[in-house]
Amino acid sequence: MTAKPLRVFVAGLGQMGQSHALAYHAEPDFEIVGLYNRSPVELKDELRGYPRVVSFEDGLALKPDLVSINTYSDSHAPLAIRAMEAGAHVFVEKPLAPTAEEAQRVVETAKRTGRKLVVGYILRHHPSWQLFIEKARSFGPPYVMRMNLNQQSSGHAWHIHKQLMKTTSPLVDCGVHYVDVMCLITGARPVEVRGMGVRLSDEIAPDQVNYGHLQVIFEDGSVGWYEAGWGPMISETAFFVKDVMSPRGAVSIVMDEGAKSDDIDTHSKTARIRVHHAETGPDGRFVRADDMVSTEDEPGHQGLCDREQAFVLKAIREDLDLSDHMRDAVTSLEIVLAADLSMREGRSVKL
Repeated sequence: MTAKPLRVFVAGLGQMGQSHALAYHAEPDFEIVGLYNRSPVELKDELRGYPRVVSFEDGLALKPDLVSINTYSDSHAPLAIRAMEAGAHVFVEKPLAPTAEEAQRVVETAKRTGRKLVVGYILRHHPSWQLFIEKARSFGPPYVMRMNLNQQSSGHAWHIHKQLMKTTSPLVDCGVHYVDVMCLITGARPVEVRGMGVRLSDEIAPDQVNYGHLQVIFEDGSVGWYEAGWGPMISETAFFVKDVMSPRGAVSIVMDEGAKSDDIDTHSKTARIRVHHAETGPDGRFVRADDMVSTEDEPGHQGLCDREQAFVLKAIREDLDLSDHMRDAVTSLEIVLAADLSMREGRSVKL
């Protein structure tokens, strides 16, 4: 007997919310029963025929099997808890919550209610990033992990960034992705975090920063840094660095020349992966040349959202154990929040 499609209620219809909604629209095993956004929004053509509701509660009243939460981050935790308490599984965009304590409450709710909770770590579903992590792990620790994602924004994009910074700094918003990658590479426990930040615009509140940098130290001796900046003043030079070094070599994502930081596909796109082997021969020269692995056939942003929601479907249909997934979501959040605290208080934070 064919299983009925999962009834989906989508809350939050910004860029990510509509991308996830398009994934539900394209997959016959999902049925969108309601869309909600707290302010007027222009929908993609494919989504205009679906019912709109005026509140989150009205969406829950539709008795969805899955609630997709893509709202501003300060609302993620309470909405996720309400959805699971109402009997729905939850997909929620990152970061999971404004605090680690709230994130843990969401996880505990998922365990208590028996509902599936999938957090939007889209890079985990990216074949090129999976290969990047695999190649880095093959060299062994200790690792030096260097990552950033700076975004030069203006006009509407800068307006969105200013709205986001009312609740979440750039270091936290995007940092959870790349800190999660660091944790997957090293597999070791993070023990100390340091952060620093700068306010580069008079258009944001005095207590906000639109550039941040973190350093994290792991129990196995590995170290990592991540930087993130938003705004019209952000440089396009070296805006995308994804690089891992170890005693045996290095693995790097090499971007195409001319890539721009305001193109959402560049936030995950890899183009090529360079694998460098540190081994030298009797003459002191490298034994082998660097390997250049082409990833030009990788999925774009919408393709990744489709893969991510396919995982959500699999998790529900096959009753996957998401304990590690949920634990990792809390760990990466703890690291970036510790960096944010360090940045604001001028001290390192022990974990």
